Amino acid sequence: MSAQVIVVGAGLGGLAAAIELAAAGASVTIVEALDRAGGKAGVETVDGVTFDTGPSLLTLPDIARQLLNRTPGGAARLELVSPEPAFRYVWPDGVQIDVFMELERTLDHVGDVLGRAARDQLHGFVSYAARIWEAAAPPFLFAPAPSLRRPPSLRQLTSLSRIDPLRTMQQAIHSLVQDAHLRAILMRYATYNGSDVRRAPATLNCIAHVELALGGFGVKGGISALVDALVQTAEDLGVKIRYNTPVQRVLTVGKRVVGVHADGRSHSADAVVVNADPAHLSADLLLPGRRDGVRPSPEPSMSGWTGVFAATRTPGRAAHTVVFAPDYEQEFIDLFDHGRPPTSPTVYASAQEVAHHRAGWPEHEPLFTMINLPPTSASQPTRPTIPPGQLAAQARSRLVQAGLLHGGDALVWERDNAGLAARFPGSRGAIYGAASNSPWAAFQRPPNRCRGLPGLYLASGGAHPGGGMPLALQSGRLAAAALCEDHSLPPAR
Repeated sequence: MSAQVIVVGAGLGGLAAAIELAAAGASVTIVEALDRAGGKAGVETVDGVTFDTGPSLLTLPDIARQLLNRTPGGAARLELVSPEPAFRYVWPDGVQIDVFMELERTLDHVGDVLGRAARDQLHGFVSYAARIWEAAAPPFLFAPAPSLRRPPSLRQLTSLSRIDPLRTMQQAIHSLVQDAHLRAILMRYATYNGSDVRRAPATLNCIAHVELALGGFGVKGGISALVDALVQTAEDLGVKIRYNTPVQRVLTVGKRVVGVHADGRSHSADAVVVNADPAHLSADLLLPGRRDGVRPSPEPSMSGWTGVFAATRTPGRAAHTVVFAPDYEQEFIDLFDHGRPPTSPTVYASAQEVAHHRAGWPEHEPLFTMINLPPTSASQPTRPTIPPGQLAAQARSRLVQAGLLHGGDALVWERDNAGLAARFPGSRGAIYGAASNSPWAAFQRPPNRCRGLPGLYLASGGAHPGGGMPLALQSGRLAAAALCEDHSLPPAR
């Protein structure tokens, strides 16, 4: 008889775990509190136009392809978009830098705009970032969670010397790059997992290699098309998905997880995979006093105000645009030292027609916009702390100045950090799960297997290996691999 597994949550990590487990022969049911899959990769529809309200860029697409290929030809469901330019960075001093899908084009463009020295600095930095990626990805992304309890091998110690863990991202950037504009671009990669560039280990500079050398892609039809492809693959493998079914409790007998309580009744299972923030699991879904084995992350990542404008179409618009504030470092000071919205925020905008070939309105396209915010208060996570309209007005002003909006373009949807916290309990509105603001962050992140509670597994951006779409998918795969090992299931090949 196959193992009976319940997956709590149909976010990316939950879908990935369900696919891997079903492919290994388990009987899998997903119970999802919302009325659709995707978690933070959500959508909204306004006046007949559907747009993404969460992640807007896919890196490391092979992780998604491998999951979709659990059914024959499943990867054909994922059609990538390679916009040119992919990113455009704009500064108040009038400098504008475009980033292309090919690194050499980006380097040549940087040379044209900023000069040969800046080109060489960026080239050298991306080479440095590639070395970190090659050393760090196998043990920290594609393997089970690292542990300080296990002494490192000689090979691991040698790799540690290559991942630059003792400097911060900012220290490494400043030592290798002198151009202020390039420094701002590279510092921004800390926000890709919601961290503070002044505290996050320089290991995370590998993100520069992932985006600039490996590429950041769109998904034809929007990020929701990736969610739909994962759902279809899961269902083709026999996974049952129950929507509008919030789980009230993870059930235990002794020190073992035996199922969940939902729909007013108990559902038994041989194992439970939780695709939710670990803080929600430890505080809300387990019996009081049963937090053994579930270690919430020590610091939530940054949150954000997100909005979608119906933007008048503009020729030559880049897929993604970052409009920098005059003093970008001040943004990190505001967010992490003072826990307040940036006094002068950097604004990110994603043109969904260009980025994902997603259809808009007759004369307007959806322009997804984001301003970074701190996470909400732990004691009052869903209490709004920002005057209504303030961030929307700041975003509009900056985007109009940059030529991305016209004055009359309407804001059609928005959500602040309190709204995000309310929709995803335990998250405090953190977009990326846990921040990586310490050299020990990778060791403090909750592992995918909860050793103190056999039968319980974690698959989310708040668990190993971290936040962001590819890492959330990988979290699901690692949780499934641990479950297969514990229940003698042959892992999917």
